[in-house]
Amino acid sequence: MKSISSNSRRRGIYLLPSVFTVANIFCGFYSVVSSIRGDMAFAALLIGAAVLLDALDGRVARFANSSSEFGKEFDSLADQVSFGVAPMVLAFQWGLHLWPRLGWLSGFLFVVCGAMRLARFNTQQAPNDRRFFVGMPIPAAASVVAALVYQFPAPMVTRADSLPLLGLILMLSLLMVSGLKYYSFKDLDIRRRHPHLVILIFAFFIVAVFTHPQVVLLTMATTYAVSGIVFKFSALFRSNDSLKTPVVKAGVYKDHSTTDNR
Repeated sequence: MKSISSNSRRRGIYLLPSVFTVANIFCGFYSVVSSIRGDMAFAALLIGAAVLLDALDGRVARFANSSSEFGKEFDSLADQVSFGVAPMVLAFQWGLHLWPRLGWLSGFLFVVCGAMRLARFNTQQAPNDRRFFVGMPIPAAASVVAALVYQFPAPMVTRADSLPLLGLILMLSLLMVSGLKYYSFKDLDIRRRHPHLVILIFAFFIVAVFTHPQVVLLTMATTYAVSGIVFKFSALFRSNDSLKTPVVKAGVYKDHSTTDNR
């Protein structure tokens, strides 16, 4: 009897991450339905809920030691629905429809780049530095669109208004397939001890989200989107500074910024 109950518990643990993934798919699908109905704000909120569920299913799988190849592929398919198709249906209903051909083509580009980003993540070897993703994760790209619509839910009425949206979709598509590094937060261990200040900061964050959700969520999404570009430029500046640093040894001056071919 004891072995039967332990087997049932083990099956339940392996099932739990998939339950979060199914909930992720539900949010993505219902976001599409809400976008078609014209409820832009609710559709954006559902994409945000899918982002949270996507983060939780990975955490649950790691904590329960229940990761599997099926779970990884199932999660990728869910992400393509919730963070590839759903945000582009939302963007199309919100403003891209004003460009009958260019609008849906830009949305299609986003979906393709998101699929490529997911495929690259699934097939790449284990990275040397787990702290960073290569390329902007598709949930983060979808978050930018969802947070923007959540902040300004009224549909656009002129092409001039929707032109920046076209540029944003193009930029997010390129960021997903780029080689830029984005912080993964995988080195954060919630099981170890943290200073009391961390709890205080987290409390202020919760208050900010509940009092000014639109501003806070849009700020978070856009900050993360540009963080990869900031990391890239900071790395370039550091490398340039190291090349220009003079080396003084045994009375000899050497400048790495120049090359002596004599």
